[in-house]
Amino acid sequence: MSRTDEGTEHRQEYARGRALAEQKLQQDERLLHSSSFGAAAGAYAEHRPDYAQTAVRWALEPAPGPRVLDLGAGTGKLTATLLALGFDVVAVEPDPAMLAELRSGLPSVRALAGSAEAIPLPDASVDAVLSGNAMHWFDMDVAGPEIARVLAPGGVLAGLWNVFDDGVDWVAGLAQVSGSAAIGPRDVPTSWRAETAGMHLPKTGDARFDSPEQAEFPHGQRRTADSLVATLGTKAGMLVMPERERETALGRARAYLASRPETADGEFTLPMLTSVLRVRRR
Repeated sequence: MSRTDEGTEHRQEYARGRALAEQKLQQDERLLHSSSFGAAAGAYAEHRPDYAQTAVRWALEPAPGPRVLDLGAGTGKLTATLLALGFDVVAVEPDPAMLAELRSGLPSVRALAGSAEAIPLPDASVDAVLSGNAMHWFDMDVAGPEIARVLAPGGVLAGLWNVFDDGVDWVAGLAQVSGSAAIGPRDVPTSWRAETAGMHLPKTGDARFDSPEQAEFPHGQRRTADSLVATLGTKAGMLVMPERERETALGRARAYLASRPETADGEFTLPMLTSVLRVRRR
């Protein structure tokens, strides 16, 4: 081997090693964020919004039957909406504290410990798999085939995200003041569309699934300044932040809300959208 070839090989090996190291860092960061919610399970159950019923109906429109898996169900926000619409729901959640909140709040629901990468259900046992504000935490390479396994032919996979409607002036200002840890890329509509365009599971080109579709539906949540700040405090980026930095960020949000006539006094409606990514199993 010439010195030139040897140098090229060393550079390629270095590049591969660096890429693997960066991938490991991304995986570790995702795990840190996705596992942060259990410590705030009670606050999550109290302050996170439900999902627009029109969005859930659209997500399930092509489903061949009423059996729905709420995957990464958290404390049951989406589960409760599905129940209200009359679907036959089973919930799967990996975090013990979140699962305990779900079982306490919705004792009639079949709620199982499990994850998107290891779903504790038989093959072709559900007509739809829905995920509320959770699909971005999945290991898609593993979760995709697992979701396909439990879906009946013609079944639907859909991710739903509640996002802040930053087309409203004061909401856009809150996003700027609060910072990305509180209102991140997937928390506003324009960034959500880009972030989730290729997120359907399994990956683009899998012959078992049709092309994905995106849609957005108006939604809102009654809040006060204090309860909205508490809602921001349940975001993963805030939960993993050092306490002093977190309090500083939440303090900025609180001061901003106190300065705006729309939010300074009493209850108001937080303008939101429930955004949906849908794909159908062939």
